[in-house]
Amino acid sequence: MPQTPDTHNNFALHPTVFVILGITGDLASRKLLPALLALYSKKLLPQRFAIIGFSRRTFSREEFREFIRERINIRPGQFKEEDIKHFLDHMSYEQGLFDDPTAYAQLAQKIATIDKGWGQCSNKLFHLSVPPTLYEGILSHISRSGLNVPCSDEVGWTRILIEKPFGNDIHAARQLDKLLGKLFKEEQIFRIDHYLAKETLQNIVSFRFSNSMFEPIWQHEFIDKVHIKLYEKNSVEGRGTFYDSLGALRDVGQNHMLQMLALIAMNRPKSFSATDIRAERARVLKSLVGITRRTLSERVVRSQYIGYLNEAGVKPGSKTETFVRIETYINVPRWKKVPFYLETGKAMSESKAEIDIYFKNEEGNEQNILTFRIQPDEGIKIRFFVKTPGQGFEVEPRTLKFKYADTSLSEHISNDYERLIRDAFIGDQTLFASTDEIMASWEYVTPILEHWSELPLTTYPKGITEIE
Repeated sequence: MPQTPDTHNNFALHPTVFVILGITGDLASRKLLPALLALYSKKLLPQRFAIIGFSRRTFSREEFREFIRERINIRPGQFKEEDIKHFLDHMSYEQGLFDDPTAYAQLAQKIATIDKGWGQCSNKLFHLSVPPTLYEGILSHISRSGLNVPCSDEVGWTRILIEKPFGNDIHAARQLDKLLGKLFKEEQIFRIDHYLAKETLQNIVSFRFSNSMFEPIWQHEFIDKVHIKLYEKNSVEGRGTFYDSLGALRDVGQNHMLQMLALIAMNRPKSFSATDIRAERARVLKSLVGITRRTLSERVVRSQYIGYLNEAGVKPGSKTETFVRIETYINVPRWKKVPFYLETGKAMSESKAEIDIYFKNEEGNEQNILTFRIQPDEGIKIRFFVKTPGQGFEVEPRTLKFKYADTSLSEHISNDYERLIRDAFIGDQTLFASTDEIMASWEYVTPILEHWSELPLTTYPKGITEIE
């Protein structure tokens, strides 16, 4: 089984079966299928591929095609009708219950029939487009049916794609990791944190290590603080039941926010291989200074937007937070005493994700600020100061900006799921979370959650710009 990313030719020539377990769900319609269709239209899928949808609903072949055509989240005119038709020709459906062993045996037989038609052992990629509570049962059935085993020692691989959250605390994460480790090798496991595939987040590494002017000042002697923000204008909007079981810290704090921190704070890796990059990200997360019961109220704020308790699916009197701010530190010489502020909230005045790096200025209050804008309006900007025209020596701020939308590069930017699926096909795990990263992030977050109820829950009005 290949241990390194495939070459372009090997990837293109080797037939591959993509199995979506839970294809009738929202994630498949909103993210997976549009991404697969985009890759197909760009000729970035293998020359021979098949997509098998698996779910409990009953469809005829034509009913399934119509269901996919109606549900797939694409804009009118986004793709050629010919491409949509041919893409659907590659799709088929297998009905079954997630807890029924015979359904997986039938799925295995269907894949074997496809392989026979191709006259070749195919690659197999499984995506669990299901709630995390179903992971354990599905993974076990995949293993028992032999679907996790490549059909040949010489060719063909089997890989598994799973979505966050990976557990809801360190104990559940360890249990899931233990199961994954028992059934699959680490190189077979692709854990999706789709924020890692954002273009601007990837550009952080290139920006830092390709521009020699920044790396020497990327340390505590020159940086005052780092502010990471992930705001959403929307409220929970129909996801009340799901969100109420998570809250802001579990939903995006434990994963997206900490991954953003890791990319900003990591040291230069030995190489830019997936192994070395992921090891450096994990090293940062393992070095976070833990928040104790004593320091919780000093370093963490949790809040809930007014009206949350009226959302459908939210439990009466729920104490689930929709906003959280954490002040954290990294116990390494480079970041000595530099505070990192992680802040995320729903029902804010705007939707945005960005990272602000404030540089020290011993002479006055004018601080240079370097901003990575992850979404929307992906780009990078730097605030600096120049002399105000006229008499005297007053200074004023000016901004130097780079926006992808202002260049010809914008048309080449793939969305996050396009990039993730493509990388899973070729075996590149750089943009996927490793076991070490998952465990380190939960090690940091779990002590906060264990004392969550001791922290006052404040409220804030919808549409607020920021929370003090």
